[in-house]
This record gives sequence, C-alpha cells and structure tokens, in this order.
Amino acid sequence: MVSDIAPDQGEAPSEDQPKSAPADRATTGPLDESEANAVRPYVDLGGVKILPRPDLHLRLEVEEGSKRVVAVGLDYAGSTLQVQPFAAPRSSGLWHEIRQQIVDQIHKQGGTTKVADGPFGPEVQAEIPVAAGQPGGSRVARFIGVDGPRWFLRGVIAGEGAAGGDAAAQIEDLFRSIVVVRGNTPMPPRDLIPLSMPATGPAAAQA
Repeated sequence: MVSDIAPDQGEAPSEDQPKSAPADRATTGPLDESEANAVRPYVDLGGVKILPRPDLHLRLEVEEGSKRVVAVGLDYAGSTLQVQPFAAPRSSGLWHEIRQQIVDQIHKQGGTTKVADGPFGPEVQAEIPVAAGQPGGSRVARFIGVDGPRWFLRGVIAGEGAAGGDAAAQIEDLFRSIVVVRGNTPMPPRDLIPLSMPATGPAAAQA
C-alpha cells in the first residue's frame, strides 16, 4: 500500500479552505457517528466503524516503533482500500491542502499524478514507482478525501478499483459505508484520530 504518503502533521493550514465532500455525504456517506444507524452491526475500530460484508477482509496497519495503529486496510472485490481518519476544524476543510501535499510527495518520488473529479470530489490519480527490489516498475493508486464535521477521512485505493469500472464502484461503496467516530476529546487539526483493535478479537480475520 501507499501508507508512506501521509498528511504532514503539526503544521497549521496556511488559510481556511472550504470543506470538500459530496453534497449528500450526510445521507450516503462516509458518515459521522451521529448520522449512522446505531443498530447496524459495525466492527468498532475506535476512530472508524466498518460495516461487515461478504468477502471483506480487514487488517490494521501498525507503526513498528510505537505499536500504534495508524491505518485500516480493507481488501474487497479485487481492490485494497486504506483509510485514515484525522481531526479537522469545525468550519473549514483539509482536503484541498493535503491533496496538494500528496501530489508534491509523489512527484518527489518520481511518480506522476492527475487531479480529477471523482464521486467524492477532487481526487489524485497517481502512478508511483515501486521500491527497489519489488516486482513491477510502478503502482497505480487513487487518493480520495472527504471533509466531515470535525474530521477528515482519507482513502487510498489500489488494485482493480484504481482503474475504474465495476471494481471502482464496489470499493467506492465500501468507502461510503465507513463511519467516523471523532469523539469529544480536543485534538489539533491533522492529528490521527486514535484507532484500535476490535473488542471481538484480531482484525486480520474476515470482517
């Protein structure tokens, strides 16, 4: 996955940016915890909740040094989706600035990017060189982002869903079904909302 392309943390936004999200986000997702159906059987991962579905496999990506969970990986319908929830201001958005940072980082790695309008608004379609010693010369990925109420949810799509078509529609539907749990703890914008193992056991099993 492309988890090395992450928002710079600890920097204040240069100026307030409007939120970037579909007009119907509050009904079609990704949802805030306050907007979700409380009786649905979500898998609780702390900062996000995932709705189980057949053939969905879920894993947590852990930072080696701190053992902190830094991302949720979802394998579904021939695609992978990595998601990370971040704290955000109440009235302004993060995606416009973070999107430009992603573009800059990929270019520094020798990759190419195109910003296009997708189902969630502007997205970065990228071709990124693989690390030396790994098969294949480059990998294709889509970086998507949605600004919600006091949170920002970033997704990275790889595999079949990065190329469009039915596979893209399936992985986009999965992204829409995610619920973000911001909580009431004060957090600086861009801080990762804490993620955790589900109470039912290891998340590497089928969701």
